[in-house]
Amino acid sequence: MNRVIHRCFSFLICLGFIFSLTIFPISSTSIVSQKTSFLTTEVRGVWLTNVASGVLFVPWGVERAINQLAALNFNTIYPVVWNRGYTFYKSKVAESIIGEKTEPLLNFINSGNDVLEKLVRLAKNKNLSVIPWFEYGFMTPPNSALAKAHPEWLTSGQKGINSVHENLPEEIKQNGVFNRQVWLNPLHPQVQEFILGLILEVVKNYDVDGIQVDDHFGMPVEFGYDSFTVKLYQKEHLGKTPPTDPYDAKWMRWRADKITDFMGRINQAVKKIKPQAKISLSPNSQYFAYKYYLQDWENWVNKGWVDELILQVYRDDKKSFIAEIEKPAVKLAMKKIPVSIGISTGTLLSPVDIESIKEQVQIVRDHKFFGFSFFYWESLWGYISPESPQKRRKAFLEMFANKAVKPLNLNRTYVRLD
Repeated sequence: MNRVIHRCFSFLICLGFIFSLTIFPISSTSIVSQKTSFLTTEVRGVWLTNVASGVLFVPWGVERAINQLAALNFNTIYPVVWNRGYTFYKSKVAESIIGEKTEPLLNFINSGNDVLEKLVRLAKNKNLSVIPWFEYGFMTPPNSALAKAHPEWLTSGQKGINSVHENLPEEIKQNGVFNRQVWLNPLHPQVQEFILGLILEVVKNYDVDGIQVDDHFGMPVEFGYDSFTVKLYQKEHLGKTPPTDPYDAKWMRWRADKITDFMGRINQAVKKIKPQAKISLSPNSQYFAYKYYLQDWENWVNKGWVDELILQVYRDDKKSFIAEIEKPAVKLAMKKIPVSIGISTGTLLSPVDIESIKEQVQIVRDHKFFGFSFFYWESLWGYISPESPQKRRKAFLEMFANKAVKPLNLNRTYVRLD
């Protein structure tokens, strides 16, 4: 019953977006980009999600978004391709497991056409990089076809705990119903093959510039007490069972290292197919990511498994924003790879004014980062923004007066062109 309500709710949201765009159209031709010969190096990205956003569902949404982003001198799109147990492209891997090639509502509204193929084609025509975003990582809703088809793939905690509450910024909370998530076990070989299969499918079949995983590419620290993981731990520890304290240092390190090893497999497999493809990562701070999700991304960077880091810093307080981007792990990463900052442009429930966005962009530039990506498309200058679309777009054009290219990767030595 909850699944039906969820589907209906999502459909009504999409209808709302369609209605708002029809009654209040946003003209992409009203934006005139300033032509100049000056060229700078800067990541200017935006995440396109399927949640609380109609961009992937409205027939003209993708084309309109790309035209506007190109006109305002953005250069990178991170479109969701894995969310809530479904793919947002035509996937034979997903079909073999859950019986659906793509998310059903997306497939229906787009008449069976491949939205990712369309997005890549249109973006390339505008010189925009496309790095598909595997947003849900190892998460999936408890009632998803994936969770039901392979319960043995799921990890769990002690005392029967098998799900956690995830506060996804774009989600509209409904008494927690849509925010409870189960987790695929990142240590399970069949789970690894499934996730790796999805990633390689995108790299092989689409003209993309890389792939991105984020803060959900790990495992909640309270998990790892499922029978598979316990047996694997016992095998490697002379029959001993895992500590009952999930925060035990050695127990945390053992699980985190297994996830790091899998990240290495992904890097090698992707590079074998497409050597110049970027492995992009968008995590929370190192301390939070490791302590609560066993995601040791600082280690990933040091091992060379990551080509681009976009740190999520969704803070409305200036001091806390600066404190996050000045942490030691961030400074160390900046010496090895391009590091950009994820900036929130607002959500339906937490709008962000344009002056705050401009301030954070300037802080990022003053700290010599390689750029930024904004979360998320709908709040850049859509109807959920506190100012008018025209005022928001004008402000972005002022921030991005000149065109910018992404940093070049020459044998893992990153260089600026400016």
